[in-house]
Amino acid sequence: MLDDVDLLVCGAGPAGCVVAERAASVLGWKVLVIDQRNHVAGNCYDSFHSSGVMVHNYGPHYFRTNDADLLAYLSRFTDWVPATYEVRSSVGGRLYPFPINLTTIERYFGVDLDPAAAERLLDSRREVFPAPANSEEFVRGRVGRELYEAFYLNYTRKQWGRHPRELAPGVCGRIPVRLDRDHRYVGHRYQVMPRAGFTALFRRMLRHRKIRVVLDCPFREVQNLVRPRRATVYTGPVDDYFGRRFGPLPYRSLRFDLVPHHTRFVQPCVQINYPNDFRYTRSVEIKHVTGQTHPHTVVSYETPTAAGDPYYPVPAADSAAMYNRYRDLADRETTRRRVHFCGRLAQYRYFNTDEVIQEALSCFQRIRRECGDRVPSASSAAVSA
Repeated sequence: MLDDVDLLVCGAGPAGCVVAERAASVLGWKVLVIDQRNHVAGNCYDSFHSSGVMVHNYGPHYFRTNDADLLAYLSRFTDWVPATYEVRSSVGGRLYPFPINLTTIERYFGVDLDPAAAERLLDSRREVFPAPANSEEFVRGRVGRELYEAFYLNYTRKQWGRHPRELAPGVCGRIPVRLDRDHRYVGHRYQVMPRAGFTALFRRMLRHRKIRVVLDCPFREVQNLVRPRRATVYTGPVDDYFGRRFGPLPYRSLRFDLVPHHTRFVQPCVQINYPNDFRYTRSVEIKHVTGQTHPHTVVSYETPTAAGDPYYPVPAADSAAMYNRYRDLADRETTRRRVHFCGRLAQYRYFNTDEVIQEALSCFQRIRRECGDRVPSASSAAVSA
């Protein structure tokens, strides 16, 4: 029954699945999960290409975390395979490790270096920006103009449709520069992939007798029909929820072109960035990290677009100002109607997969506190049974 619901969850992506699972398993609530797409897992959705190769339909999701408790919680729903996320950037017809590391600097400048010499070389090229106001200033202050123009400038322009000087410093600032030979994309303690894929993980998370899932169901169709006894969790675009009252928030979308190959592998690593060539930004051969054994492979080419499904909130001053107005509305909606906004689109913020799951766990704890149920200690909150 539509009125026999304790918690309504709009969105069957990672955030919605986690809140739903916790509410059903920990509190015994009856949960209705809806999604306008025809599948669960949100942008983490993976499936099998017609060739039989597993692909990530909405771009690569590299699971990494430093949180052992978070990994233990997710391990209830999946086994794991170890993964090494190695990315290279194609510059001037050569492939360089990316993020920039000691090997990148050596190859680009054609010199042999140790870490101290590399630091001196970078220091001689860095430009002084005491308080970087944007991504261009941040990167040029870190690695100088040459490396900025070779590896960052045009990639950023393609990805965001804006010049780096129009974007917040943190856009490029979150990408490290290393003076060692670690070729991994990230340095997290745990770097793994779900053995059967992300879709299987989140399906299993929702496989609970207290959870009902309805797909192909936009939020607007049930917004005035379902009256949850406890709360609503909304994970869709926050501007859509409020009818775009202050105008549409800017997002970047993506087009994915999947190209099959009758060979085991095509690329030397999972991802190649193309900052200066082509309209697409990167090619991804996810088979490098899924652990799948198959005689064929599939490469996905990603082209950023201004129109289409929202993927990335645009991290610029104008969009932040507009979002702050929507956030004020969202805070009032939480207070008045117990609607909680959680996830990348609802909070207009970029989250990695581990980060959005942590955010969902925090959202669940807030809901639980507001409903007067006992909250476990902080050390056990993420994995309470």
